[in-house]
Amino acid sequence: MKYFLGVDIGTTSSKAVAFSESGKVIANYSSPYDMCHPQPGWSEQDAEIILRAAITSINKVVEELAPALPEFISFSAAMHSLIAIDENGNLLTNCIIWADNRSDVIAQKLKETKEGYEFYHSSGVPIHSMSPLCKLLWLRENDAKIFDTAFKFIGIKEYIFYKLFNDFTVDTSLASATGLLNLNSLQWDDTILEYIGIKASQLSTVVSTKSIYYYNNTFPGLSLNGKIPFVIGASDGALSNLGTGATTGNAMAITIGTSGAARLVVTSPITDSKMRTFCYHLKDGLYIAGGATNNGAVVLQWVKESLLQTTEDYDQLYELAETVAPGSDHLLFLPYILGERAPIWNANAKGVYFGLNKEHTKAHLLRASLEGVIFSMYSIVQILEEKATITELHASGGFAKSGLWVQMLADVANIKVIVSDTIESSALGAVMLGAEALKVETRFTNTILSTYEPDLTNHELYKKQFKKFERLYDLLKGEMINEGQENNG
Repeated sequence: MKYFLGVDIGTTSSKAVAFSESGKVIANYSSPYDMCHPQPGWSEQDAEIILRAAITSINKVVEELAPALPEFISFSAAMHSLIAIDENGNLLTNCIIWADNRSDVIAQKLKETKEGYEFYHSSGVPIHSMSPLCKLLWLRENDAKIFDTAFKFIGIKEYIFYKLFNDFTVDTSLASATGLLNLNSLQWDDTILEYIGIKASQLSTVVSTKSIYYYNNTFPGLSLNGKIPFVIGASDGALSNLGTGATTGNAMAITIGTSGAARLVVTSPITDSKMRTFCYHLKDGLYIAGGATNNGAVVLQWVKESLLQTTEDYDQLYELAETVAPGSDHLLFLPYILGERAPIWNANAKGVYFGLNKEHTKAHLLRASLEGVIFSMYSIVQILEEKATITELHASGGFAKSGLWVQMLADVANIKVIVSDTIESSALGAVMLGAEALKVETRFTNTILSTYEPDLTNHELYKKQFKKFERLYDLLKGEMINEGQENNG
């Protein structure tokens, strides 16, 4: 039996997914792990736990499919992580992840400077606390001992590859999400590094997303026999576009899981004059332009568990929300319960229900929350529509299982939405990239499960609601920022 293994190192778990030659999932295993918050605004994880989770997931799938071995193993990983290590490879910090906001004040100050503007347009990474650029500036100002003595500053996939192959390398896709890489040269940007006060030698060597490493039974605990090729792969967001088939200029990938993102494949680096969107490398001459939101399905989870405190399952909640007409009878919800990234880049943004009256019910609260998430996502989509003519949206993530939620996206954006059978899109994208790197012939197919056409009547209604949504945030933005400044002292 011939199979290919994709490993997706995510925020909540590491998954190993085995695909057949036609791209069908034949086995998978997920090893979950937790996030820790040692101080308000901090979000960290234990890099050793993530390493063991990745190894466990690989072992479980390999053992299930034994005696067959994977033709190759290719990797996807979450972006924006930062780890400091010493010259012996020992961890000096936890893995500081994308959700960490400790550098928010530093990021806001840098964003308003000439340097911040230039750094964004050089790197394609918005000046925000998610960025390793801002995390490094925070370390320089607040933990000088680690900053001054660290041998390397790396990300989580780099740590795993170091443990497996004793080499510090980073693919251009993940490197381009650090805020330290020049998007045109695809090499570390000397001007940015000088501003931070670090040297290129303190970072990993930048390599192609198709770089191949040969595993030869050297890492204790990894159950592999034989010389298995490993492909370094790319970032989870970029690979999701590959996996869903959203790779043409008129197709956009929309992913809503715990968080969410809208991504468009482009053939040259694209930045935004208002610094609202990102641009990362995918492979070869392809890039990903887009924006990420903090507030995806986590909003529905919050409504269910904290606001409504109900034991109803999500399918029941969707059914209840569907009893309310589009527009939720003029009830609006700003979904910024975790602050926000694109396009407003305001870590102090807050969630707000607006327009409540005694006629509104639990069903209205539910539907308005779902619509709020879609409005937030559409605020990214409309910016990307300035760059290209979008004729189809490819939906993935948990929200794609809800016909109600996907139809909302089609109606708000007035664009056809396609849902395929590619559930593990990032892992599949990693395998597709690995097959290309190793010149392995495959017969991957992307089966369309459903297509959602926009309802023009609903679109006209949502267009008015969306304008109100934008005005509401603009009116409240100052209060949110003031509150954030007060809380930060």
